Amino acid sequence: MLKFFFNAAPNPMKIALMLEELGLSFEAVPVDTRKGEQFAPEFLAINPNAKVPALCDGETTVFDSNAILLYLAEREQKFFPTVAQAKERGAALSWLMFIASGIGPFSGQSVHFRHAAPEPKEYALNRYDFEAHRHWTVLEKHLAQNTYMLGEHYSIVDMALWGWARMLPYVLGTGDATWVQYPHIKRVLDLVNARPAAQRAEAFKA
Repeated sequence: MLKFFFNAAPNPMKIALMLEELGLSFEAVPVDTRKGEQFAPEFLAINPNAKVPALCDGETTVFDSNAILLYLAEREQKFFPTVAQAKERGAALSWLMFIASGIGPFSGQSVHFRHAAPEPKEYALNRYDFEAHRHWTVLEKHLAQNTYMLGEHYSIVDMALWGWARMLPYVLGTGDATWVQYPHIKRVLDLVNARPAAQRAEAFKA
């Protein structure tokens, strides 16, 4: 059986959504990162980077949220273009890595310097906010022309987006005005939130 190591942060929530979409049986293993459980030797053996999510599939271990999404998509042959669909697959890989290398890191640092830094770090916050907005604007423009990240097809790229989009007003500190600036991201967020799997995944926040 799959073992899913998680907390309620954006990246593990992507995997909760994917597992629920696939309808797979799995064991959910909470990791309390506030208590430092991610540094336990047994967890470091699974993910030496001491982060959640992580996934064990028998003897196979996968860590990093977008790597897990891709692993599960290819394992089940769902929610991602096949190798034969070269054009679509190229776009899917590009957007998936854009979220992994841009949206996640800059949004995460905006959260840290806005909500968790022990003292104000104005330059750092401004820098990460600028880059977070820049990356979200790229997605907003793309979604203005597409129903989902891959056109008409719901995929793991939308799941990766959903993990962070759920928290975007908190990430950017912009409250309800967030959706005035990013209406197409809100539209996709609403589409995903309406899916039964997303509603089941939200239970992992508890």
